[in-house]
Amino acid sequence: MNAPDNDPAPVAAPAPSAPSPTSPAPDAPRRAGVGLTLLALVVAAAALVMAGMMWQRLNLTQAELARRAHDAELQVVEARTVASQAEAQVQELQARLGVAEVRLSEVSLQRSQLEELMLSLSRSRDDNLIQDLEASLRLALQQAQLTGSAQPMVSALQAADQRIQRAAQPRLNPVQRAIARDVDRIRAAALADIPNLALQIDELVRQVDGWPTLNAVGVERAAPRKPRRPAPEAGAPAAAPDAPAADADPAADASPWQRFAERWNRWWREAFGQVVQGSRDLVHVSRIDHPEAALLAPEQAFFLRENIKLKLLNARLALLARQMSAARADVVAVEGLLQHYFDTSAPAVASALGGLGRLRRDLVAQDLPRPDDTLAALAAAAGGR
Repeated sequence: MNAPDNDPAPVAAPAPSAPSPTSPAPDAPRRAGVGLTLLALVVAAAALVMAGMMWQRLNLTQAELARRAHDAELQVVEARTVASQAEAQVQELQARLGVAEVRLSEVSLQRSQLEELMLSLSRSRDDNLIQDLEASLRLALQQAQLTGSAQPMVSALQAADQRIQRAAQPRLNPVQRAIARDVDRIRAAALADIPNLALQIDELVRQVDGWPTLNAVGVERAAPRKPRRPAPEAGAPAAAPDAPAADADPAADASPWQRFAERWNRWWREAFGQVVQGSRDLVHVSRIDHPEAALLAPEQAFFLRENIKLKLLNARLALLARQMSAARADVVAVEGLLQHYFDTSAPAVASALGGLGRLRRDLVAQDLPRPDDTLAALAAAAGGR
């Protein structure tokens, strides 16, 4: 690189003039030319130094640019590699995104179907509850008719009330009020206790073989009541006992022979009394209004008892079948047979007659109450959906 030319341009020489007495000497122009030359050399040297420094800086800049260009090329290669990897990842992500979109569409479809199902369920929940309650009440009504007890119906009504309370639906409040009315009406109704009546009939069947007939011999009968003796008045002597007290209590100073005689007399009286009592048991005289009862043979008595058992069992079957009129007719027939062929003064027969009379009074046809108010309220709630 060439240094700039710093020589001054030639200057035209001035025209000679007449020397003045005050002008410098002829060496002055020469000195001025030398100074300018030195100045030009200094400026040229400075320019050369600056040019060298600039050249060195330019070399350094070129080296730095080359290094940076190489680094930029490396970065570009790495960027291309990363870009290819990113492109591959983008393609993979796009594939996954496509699968996710398909699954999302399936999930959205399932969600819409589930929402529709939940909506239909929420709409039909009350209707299903009403139908379920009505079915349970009708089933409880059938069970009550079979068992003759109102407890299955009361239990079903209470369970229905609890389910309505858990559902918390305002439109079912009339059903709750109807349930309360039906429960009070059913509990207030007087119904025959079928299991207790059946147990009473079974007890009578077990007692049939122990009932004495009118022509039975050697059977202990009810003793006639003795009239009460009037109480002795004040100051009156007491009534004499059956055996004299003087004979019952021998004297302390009695001899052995007298004591033996007393024991012999006592034994003889007891033996005579037993013989007389046995003779009375052999022959029994009583009044029988029905001659056929006296002529009843032992075999006929056996069949009579079996017939009574069959009538009682028929009454039990009629009771369980809720045929109160048929059961009452069988009980009346058994009561007539007891009064006709059996000894009514015997305690067992008298107790049986009392039990049959209670059965006859309890065997009355009664209509089982129905939960009509609740069924009507359920029908109204189902019709108002």
